Amino acid sequence: MPRPAGGGASYRAVLCLPHARGLFTAAILARLCYGLLSLPLLLTLRDATGSYAVAGSAAGLFGLISALLGPPRARLVERRPRALMLLAVGYAGMLAVIALTGELGTAPWLVFALAAVAGLFPPPVGPLMRSLWSDLAAEPQQQQCALSLDTVSESTVFAVGPALGAVLIGVWSAPMALAVCAGVVLVGFCALARALRRASFRPHSRLRSATDPDRSNGATGQRPLRRTGFLGLLLLVLGSACALAVEEIAAVPRWGAGTTGALLTLCSAGGVVGGLVYGRRIWRAAPSRRLLVLGATGTAALALLAAVPLLPVAAAALFALGACLDMLLITAYLLVDQLFPAGTRMEAGAWVNTAYNLGSSLGSALAGALLDRHGSGAAFTAAAAAAGSGVLAAAAGGRCSRRPPRRSSALVGTGSAVHHGDLAETEVPELTDK
Repeated sequence: MPRPAGGGASYRAVLCLPHARGLFTAAILARLCYGLLSLPLLLTLRDATGSYAVAGSAAGLFGLISALLGPPRARLVERRPRALMLLAVGYAGMLAVIALTGELGTAPWLVFALAAVAGLFPPPVGPLMRSLWSDLAAEPQQQQCALSLDTVSESTVFAVGPALGAVLIGVWSAPMALAVCAGVVLVGFCALARALRRASFRPHSRLRSATDPDRSNGATGQRPLRRTGFLGLLLLVLGSACALAVEEIAAVPRWGAGTTGALLTLCSAGGVVGGLVYGRRIWRAAPSRRLLVLGATGTAALALLAAVPLLPVAAAALFALGACLDMLLITAYLLVDQLFPAGTRMEAGAWVNTAYNLGSSLGSALAGALLDRHGSGAAFTAAAAAAGSGVLAAAAGGRCSRRPPRRSSALVGTGSAVHHGDLAETEVPELTDK
């Protein structure tokens, strides 16, 4: 990484921003349902059909539909704020219905149908919160600190959530644990909706007027995937997520489930440490350059593990990979905020999430195929290749930006609407000491 240029904004200062504490707390509660979900959902589907194969396939279908429809849901919420609670109620209702089938049992086709319908509803939390942080934080360094805090909190929830889900299953049952998840959805999103009302969040007010020069150029209405360079960013995220998923599975036959669990905890710890350190520093390199450097650093760690597949090397490599991946995601979110107008920012952020989730799914499938045929050594090599391919794709896309747009505001009394150009024609300034 390029050398930092001294300390930046503090996390305490970020949480002291107007409405920030309430929004941050409510977002953690809303995200908890996603952290809890994986094990209760899988085992409930197993209880409903008696088959792990059916349960795994149905859970995979749920995840795929949920990931692919993430950007449209984010666009819907950005333009119709009331849709957030409608999605939450629909999502909680579907989880409750699936929990009931786990108690009563049902046919496999109905399980697939319910899983597919449930995948339509998961409300966006991450894209919504990152859009909010971009409006709350007035300065670039403060915004970086806010996005780092948000990413670290999300990583922590997803690290702790599965353990809490396992406890609920042990105390009650998988269907009851899934019913608790449904309750957490309602409580979490009611709290988030209340915090949004207090903050006077109105996503539709951020859309530009017909006289805005960007509207005449089609910038506001343009879909994020059509923006120059954005696809390369998504491929970088996808490749990195794919590499991590391959490593998670390939480590099991090499070192055993217990040791792999410890390695994955170390990887999560690396993400938390990396995210917290990253947010507090001021970096001289532009975000687009940092993105490539972080991707290349993670690839180097994976290549080292592929060349020397020893346990101490794995521990160091996965810690470094976790740190690089969280910092890479923070940088990607920074670029989304700087490069997209307010009317498409949430949707663009949701595409980053979708790329990560699809990369994880692809990595799991790839690891399984490689382990059956060639063993863990080939899987480690494939992980490094996947991460490296993402870096090359991002580099081939050229510089994503050259000039930062000013931002409009979604909160009362903050910001103003201004110009956003095409990614190939914009530039991000280097962050320096004040």
